[in-house]
Amino acid sequence: MKKFRKVLDGLTTSSPGVTIGSPSCGSAAGTPTAAPTPREIDVQETLVSENFQLCKTVRHGFPYQPTALAFDPVQKILAIGSRTGGVRILGRPGVDCYCQHESGAAVLQLQFLINEGALVTACADDTLHLWNLRQRRPAILHSLKFNRERITFCHLPFQSKWLYVGTERGNTHIVNIESFILSGYVIMWNKAIELSTKTHPGPVVHLSDSPKDEGKLLIGFESGTVVQWDLRVKKADFRIYYDEAIHSVSWHHEGKQFMCSHSDGSLTMWNLRNTTKPFQVTFPHGKIQKDGRKESCKPILKVEYKTSRNSEPFVIFSGGLSYDKAGRRPTLTIMHGKAITVLEMDYPIVEFMVLCETPYNNEVQEPYAVVVLLEKDLIVVDLTQSNFPVFENPYPMDVHESPVTCTAYFADCPPDIIPILYSIGAKHKKTGYSQKEWPITGGTWTLGSHTYPEIIITGHADGSIKFWDASAITLQMLYKLKTSKVFEKPKPGEGRAADLVEEDPFAVQMVSWCPQSRIFCVVGISAHIILYRFSKYDANTQIVSLEVRLQCEAEDVISPSENENNPCFSEPSSHSPQLHHQHPVSPGNRTPEGSKDSVPCLKVKDRVVRVPPGYQSELVIQLLWVDGEPPQQITSLDINSAYGLLAFGNCNGLAVVDYLQKTILLCMSTLDLYGASDPYQRLTRSPRRNRQSTSEFCMRGLSNFYSDSKKRIRTSYQSLTELTDNQQSIDMERSKSPTSVCVCSVGSPVPVHYPTSLHNDPRVLPEPVASLRASHCSPVFYLLDNVKGPGRKLSLPTDLKTDLDHVNGHCTSPTSQPCSAGKPRIPMGPEGPRLTRRGPGRPPFRKAQSAACMEISLPVSHTEGHASRRAMLQQLHGVTMYSHDEHHSAASYCWSERESRENSFSRSRSSSVSSIDRDTKEAITTLQFGESYGRKSDALPTPCLWVGTSLGVALLIPMSIPTDQEERMEEPVTIGPSGAVQMLKGSVLRFGFLDCMGGIIQSPYEVWKDPNAPEDPDRPRRRKLVHFSPSSSQDAYGEGHLAVVCSERQAKIFLMPSQSCLYVHNITESSFVLRADVVSVSNSVCLACFCANGHVMTLSLPSLRPLMDVNYLPLTDMRIARTFCFTNGGQALYLSSPTEIQRITYSQEMCDNLQEMLGELFTPIETPEAQNRGFLKGFFGGNAQTFDREELFGEAAAGKASRSLAQHIPGQGGMEGMKVAASGVVGDLARARIALDERGQRLGELEERTALMMTSAETFSKHAHELMLKCKDKKWYQF
Repeated sequence: MKKFRKVLDGLTTSSPGVTIGSPSCGSAAGTPTAAPTPREIDVQETLVSENFQLCKTVRHGFPYQPTALAFDPVQKILAIGSRTGGVRILGRPGVDCYCQHESGAAVLQLQFLINEGALVTACADDTLHLWNLRQRRPAILHSLKFNRERITFCHLPFQSKWLYVGTERGNTHIVNIESFILSGYVIMWNKAIELSTKTHPGPVVHLSDSPKDEGKLLIGFESGTVVQWDLRVKKADFRIYYDEAIHSVSWHHEGKQFMCSHSDGSLTMWNLRNTTKPFQVTFPHGKIQKDGRKESCKPILKVEYKTSRNSEPFVIFSGGLSYDKAGRRPTLTIMHGKAITVLEMDYPIVEFMVLCETPYNNEVQEPYAVVVLLEKDLIVVDLTQSNFPVFENPYPMDVHESPVTCTAYFADCPPDIIPILYSIGAKHKKTGYSQKEWPITGGTWTLGSHTYPEIIITGHADGSIKFWDASAITLQMLYKLKTSKVFEKPKPGEGRAADLVEEDPFAVQMVSWCPQSRIFCVVGISAHIILYRFSKYDANTQIVSLEVRLQCEAEDVISPSENENNPCFSEPSSHSPQLHHQHPVSPGNRTPEGSKDSVPCLKVKDRVVRVPPGYQSELVIQLLWVDGEPPQQITSLDINSAYGLLAFGNCNGLAVVDYLQKTILLCMSTLDLYGASDPYQRLTRSPRRNRQSTSEFCMRGLSNFYSDSKKRIRTSYQSLTELTDNQQSIDMERSKSPTSVCVCSVGSPVPVHYPTSLHNDPRVLPEPVASLRASHCSPVFYLLDNVKGPGRKLSLPTDLKTDLDHVNGHCTSPTSQPCSAGKPRIPMGPEGPRLTRRGPGRPPFRKAQSAACMEISLPVSHTEGHASRRAMLQQLHGVTMYSHDEHHSAASYCWSERESRENSFSRSRSSSVSSIDRDTKEAITTLQFGESYGRKSDALPTPCLWVGTSLGVALLIPMSIPTDQEERMEEPVTIGPSGAVQMLKGSVLRFGFLDCMGGIIQSPYEVWKDPNAPEDPDRPRRRKLVHFSPSSSQDAYGEGHLAVVCSERQAKIFLMPSQSCLYVHNITESSFVLRADVVSVSNSVCLACFCANGHVMTLSLPSLRPLMDVNYLPLTDMRIARTFCFTNGGQALYLSSPTEIQRITYSQEMCDNLQEMLGELFTPIETPEAQNRGFLKGFFGGNAQTFDREELFGEAAAGKASRSLAQHIPGQGGMEGMKVAASGVVGDLARARIALDERGQRLGELEERTALMMTSAETFSKHAHELMLKCKDKKWYQF
């Protein structure tokens, strides 16, 4: 039972927001402390550390960077290897398993032990691994590391325990699969070729046993040499020498001929009767030119030769197209008799495999499908139909159809929402698929008992939104929404519109969804918001557009003050900024085309449009260009269906829109929100200068990010700075743009007039200012395209690269030289040396945020935490934000002196440098509608808007909303002056609300009603609202509720309406929180946090006790930071690669039930019997003698291999241990209990037997004693 203190209203009004237990008070960081108050309440906390355990559950999507493919024709399961060492095993829908090699080496080849429940992987680090698939989570049983040779090809004959391994040196080794020990039998390359051959044959590219005789091994070398090796007599039967390099070999099932594919695009057929030359040479795609020569063709990388009983044989190959046909897509060619079918693919072909009815290579193959593994897709072609249709893929392989830019995760959704979305989405499915069942049907999967409705939403770079059914650890697409249909397509050459044409202007930045009311909001990269309502009927609608001018004319910055140590406010008149008041622009007042002001980035369709059932757009909100500057990205959004309000903010300020009346209620800068309660002193700034158009600073499209022809390191969606790689180029760039400037750090104070841009973009400054820059500004790390023509440059945020350099121990930045020649690098501040060069500015707005293409390393060091956090925030929110923990002087605000010390960090700087260092603004980082108490004097909760900023300020804004439905549609909503102001360390990330019994308070919502349903005149349509009042269930404890506020560094619990801080917990000192959320776990509530150093933490509520802290995932790229999200039920997800979604759980209950929820990869199936060849066919068909591999390859015959050649590494456990682990935790406990019972029973039986033996021995002793006494006095002759 936890004791929580409740402060009586008005008791502490003189010192609001006092933080108890801050580091300045002497308490240890991370230790929650409570304020002593005269009144106590009891809150039952049920969560303990034993309720939490972190583990991965399942991975969805297409395997990233695939490299290998394998198929078990009996078990009918498919395996895909990847360049990062991952192995994905797929069976029937629901059977989906992901394995990872610890080394991370690329998977070169996969070989199933057919129908044995095992898999062999060959990796690029020259290691073989044996995986046990007879358990729900496969594990490695054995590994074999080759030390002196590189593995190039492996082959495992059906029903054999000996694996053939070809190497780069041309040798062939043999490995025992059971023991994973190398045999002493080796086929050396110099023995395989003729002694007269003077050149090395090259690496082994093919190994296969002859269908006619298992004792004959066909070895293909890269140079064009093919050798059939007789394993029994250890010599070559024949050798083939061909001029062109060999890529693959495929046997005819009778074993009398085989086919080779070559580097010149040719196919050669060889007959074993005459191996001097091929009896057939074909160039499938090489036409005869006018001069009689063949066209030069690309290599045929793989060919498969499969026979069929009822038709001509199939010859299937990839590649082979002529070189002169530029721009042709990768192809798979199917030759069936005289018919040639060419299937064009969207992506390059990595591997393909023909699926056949029989696992035996000496029987008629009867191919029925071909699996084609592409770089970014997996398709299966039906070979049983003449037009070769494609099977419909049941796996979610199209997550990355357009790069993922944001994610959202909703657990325990309303049960009716999934069927409705599925029914709407099913109407738009593609057609033309094969009518047959998906051929990969292996494994078993059943719907577990611990399932509930879950939905994952992904936003994409092309503006599309996908809703996925994620229930029962599966993933299936429900519905797809295209936000681009709301806008007109920009046409090039139309004046101003031409400047705004972007390749990905509709990229989704964030989403907000209310499952109960089915209202959906989308924030786009072009500073637009689209509001959707759900309807089961189609409709003709006119899209309403609102245009908002959210731009400031003065800098909201923290300025040095003469009375910095004074904990009281200055006079309001001394720091009130001279702001230009903004007014919303009505849709009808749009400025003419070509103007530099008040122009939205996109044009909304202004005509009546027909919209299908599903989500239908109702309102579009767009931010406008101001004085030639593009609008800044929207950093926060919240919508409430019960209030009918939508709030959003960016680095300039906050706007609130009434979407029922289609009006703008509030549009003001962040500074204006404080009124007289501003916790900082702000100085007015010089007015904005007139500038030329900076339309060239607009976002560039994402397509270049994803281009395979351009190698680049990919960053997040905003390109904060662009530089070139030499000083001359910088000067040229500076001369082109009137707003670009290069600045260096010096220590001399210079009077400065500041520009008005929020984003820390260098603007036109006086010449002395060009030599100044804040000391914490790090160098820009920029990357140049390796392409001709005007190069497109990508840059990382300045702080980010330097942190990378410090973490890696060296600087790799091309800008590692100072700005001016001869000037030394100046070490600045406690964070070590900083490079001082900064390049021309570019608005952080407009680079589409593709979470799929962020692959930059981020620091996790303890010494660089502050700058790392700042760089991360620039990446996450698209703004240059200044946070509390980077603030180098104690700002004056009306807090207690202790709170003042807690929320400020002192750094020694000169006054001028300090002032330049503060050339940043306060961004709105999070918003939350809810019922609360706007002021301490409020007796009842009212609708409020909680606002969190990048300076660690939590602001409460009360609102007055008409309750009557008719009044709500006519009377305006009034927003009062700001209420409570609270302070935290770092940017505010999340708000949450609890009642005084510790239960979570949900936001009110409107019950969904179809807006296009036919109206019933007898029952007029009325809004039905559901409210969760904070005081509805706490009569015994009085009124009020608890507010949970979490920032990058801290979590605080406030008691409302007294605004007293009950608990504070310093979450991290060395890192910063990226994601935080108040979630329900095990019928209780906790605060879940994900930090930049990879730690996943949970804190109890409301006491903020640490319950779990796991170093799970070091943050290696921005993709994880942008897409990591928590949800109820102890689950979370993130984008583990550009194509894959990784789901994890931090609930012990979920971990315990995970074995039950996962599918079984292996099912006991009898191996099909080999066909009877018949007497005549066996007699005339070839060698009928049996082939005993054990006799040839065993240690007795072949001896031991050299120990230095390969090293055996035992796996995580033997086969018996794997069998025990296969049945899960519940089975282990049951078996242990049974074993204990049996042991106890045996011990009881032993005890009984021992007692009987003791009784028998005692009786025997007694009888012996009596007999001794009886015979004691008798003589010998008396016996």
